[in-house]
Amino acid sequence: MADTQQSSIPRQVELVIIDPSPSTPSHDPSSRQSPLLFFLSNFHASYFRISLSLCGQALLWKSMGGQQENAAILRRLVPSTASVFIWSFALLSLVSLSFLYMLRCVFHFDKVKAEFSHSVGVNYMFVPWISCLFLIQSCPFMEPAASVAYSVLWWIFVIPVVILDVKIYGQWFTKGKRYLSGVANPTCLLSVIANFAGAWAAADMENMESGLFMFALGAAHYVVLFVTLYQGGYEGWIGASLKPVFFLSFAAPSMASLTWHSLGHYSSFDCLSKLLFFLSVFLCISLVCRGSMFKKSMRRYSIAWWAYSFPLTVLAMDSAEYAHQVKGVVPHALMLFFSTLSFLVNLLLIIYMTLNMKSRRLVSLAK
Repeated sequence: MADTQQSSIPRQVELVIIDPSPSTPSHDPSSRQSPLLFFLSNFHASYFRISLSLCGQALLWKSMGGQQENAAILRRLVPSTASVFIWSFALLSLVSLSFLYMLRCVFHFDKVKAEFSHSVGVNYMFVPWISCLFLIQSCPFMEPAASVAYSVLWWIFVIPVVILDVKIYGQWFTKGKRYLSGVANPTCLLSVIANFAGAWAAADMENMESGLFMFALGAAHYVVLFVTLYQGGYEGWIGASLKPVFFLSFAAPSMASLTWHSLGHYSSFDCLSKLLFFLSVFLCISLVCRGSMFKKSMRRYSIAWWAYSFPLTVLAMDSAEYAHQVKGVVPHALMLFFSTLSFLVNLLLIIYMTLNMKSRRLVSLAK
């Protein structure tokens, strides 16, 4: 039954949602008559990976600046306004992508419905809400614990996450193991990360009961997903262009580590947080050692490349917390390595995306 349901999804929907063609066919009349509508037809929720990476980077800079030893180093190396600039840039990217997606809902609502029903596309519906939660956490103009606006925004951003949880997790629970094995894929980890992000943001405003509720949802379903994916539940149907999403496998335990640490009233980095951090590092090394599986996805620029950035950023934040609690050369070396790598990957992705947009514009002008 699961295979039948999976195969019943039109191939066209899979192409539109997962791997849209980066080039505009010259023979398509829609591309000549209405470029905006043609762009919106190929625009999808996975583009929110860009804002997710940038919002994660803003939160990384704020968390690094909140630690005295790291703040002193940052003040020497970068201007004091750098964190404000990164946060503003992340906010601009999220607002721009949200506006484009609202236009897609207006002009291509049928494709939005198809995306919502797709086993991969629906998971990217969590991404804008994760980005919003990261933005309010990293906001340089608002203190979470003493801000009514923070509490109101938290509820606004968390309610859609819970609604999506009810849809997705309800299907898993009622349709059983065979259904889950047919639809499970690495992008499902985004739903888990969204719950951890909500719990982390709740802990920042000292709402521990809501934080524990969100953490319980994320932790329970992470265990289910980890076992399913470990047994090959995605059944190998993910194409080469989506291979970078495997990096989400170490983003989830990193988020769990940071969230559990925050829910402990900022106590020491306890054993559970360390275990989750070590698991993240191990999974990261395991994927890096399997670099050959990502060769095809790196042949040509794709929006899926942004899947590399966010997991590295979360791991960098986790390593910073570990180094803050566990003094020593190795913890600080890990923090420096992952933080630098995260920043460089984000910078390179921005450069590649800019160059790709310019080259495509030149091609369209030449036509």
